[in-house]
Amino acid sequence: MRLVFCGASREVTGSCYLLEAAGKKILIDCGLFQGSRFAEEKNFDPFPFAPGEIDALLVTHAHLDHVGRIPKLIKEGFRGSVYLTKGTRELARLVLEDAYQVMEYEHRKFSAPLLYDEADVVAATERFVGVDYHEALEIGAVEAVFKDAGHIFGASFIEVAAEGKRIGFSGDIGNVDVPILKDTERLGELDVLLCESTYGDRVHEGKETRRQIILDLLDEGYRRGGTIMVPAFSIERTQEFLYELHKLHEHESALPKFPIFLDSPLAIDATDVFKRFPEYYDREAAREISSGDDFLDFPQLRATYTREESKTINEAPNPKMVIAGAGMMNGGRILHHAIRYLPDPKSMLIIVGYQAEGTLGRRLYEGANFVQIFGERIPVRCAVKAIGALSAHGDQKKLLDWVGSGETVPKKVYCVHGEPHAATELAHRLRDRYALEAVIPEYGDTVEV
Repeated sequence: MRLVFCGASREVTGSCYLLEAAGKKILIDCGLFQGSRFAEEKNFDPFPFAPGEIDALLVTHAHLDHVGRIPKLIKEGFRGSVYLTKGTRELARLVLEDAYQVMEYEHRKFSAPLLYDEADVVAATERFVGVDYHEALEIGAVEAVFKDAGHIFGASFIEVAAEGKRIGFSGDIGNVDVPILKDTERLGELDVLLCESTYGDRVHEGKETRRQIILDLLDEGYRRGGTIMVPAFSIERTQEFLYELHKLHEHESALPKFPIFLDSPLAIDATDVFKRFPEYYDREAAREISSGDDFLDFPQLRATYTREESKTINEAPNPKMVIAGAGMMNGGRILHHAIRYLPDPKSMLIIVGYQAEGTLGRRLYEGANFVQIFGERIPVRCAVKAIGALSAHGDQKKLLDWVGSGETVPKKVYCVHGEPHAATELAHRLRDRYALEAVIPEYGDTVEV
């Protein structure tokens, strides 16, 4: 069994791993590298393998850094099937269509090159094959099982068995006690695990403080009298944020009285997908849905689907809130709001997800006084806040506990999908706790399993 690291090695985006086993070449994830631009230049580099020789692609979940290069894979010769959970199948289709629209806009407006065309997106989605959790998928003599990762809707970690060995691919592992979703499943018996390390060096705020932190920030934003901007990942982060706002409105009557705009076609479409898969809900969410309570809607919420509807947000008086993608502020409608409201000392930016190195969101999170948006130098005078408890990624404690959650501990763990410091910190903690071998691979590394 041979493993090649083709992305998300010593960085957070571009997840992609090649497994060669039992005469098959199987790719796990094929994500977009994300940084200062929506589609970074290295996405245009050739794959470190021949796409036409890949037998199958297994997808852990629908985030762009795990699915964003699938159309490029198709364009360059991949002819196999793409296996993913049924929920991920629906969300990945929306994500890829939305990503192409953003790329096409940047191509038309700023002459940015196109990574692939619309026909490649259609061809990619036509190869999607939906599977259920715990369904045994056989690709020749290779068997794969998808288990609930608790990260986003339909997300999975994948356990692969071949040649008498078992290897696990974490994808992204969810946070503790997140709204709507079930908890991450326990890990099976594995020889080797590829484990994400996005927050391998950090511990989030506790769930018990999550709603209070949100309320405190909204109260502050309301008192400031400006616009509250929330750059949110359209899949899961937006829905969880809406869930918390619904709770504040319905059960505590604590939500400040201002309009809240959901300015993301992708998030609006994804919310409809959520409603079609109630089997993915945790007990509380399922109970609310069965009682007729729509926990993703409340009177103050206004969905602005079209560009024309989005423009009306500018005319709405302050205070107000705008939830818009992209989550790392490297594209999407949030940039237009940022140009308008970052210079306003009365306004506030609330960061609710991970910000990859090189992104606009990361620069703002780190305290930049000026930023470049669409070639324009924008002063940053608004307040910038962050909520770690709303992250879709498990923190260091969650990852450590999950690695040891099975009946046995993996003999070897590769810490991937994390910046060097985070991956290194997690590797040290894993070695100390479980006395296992923990490795931080480089891009292009090839190992025998």
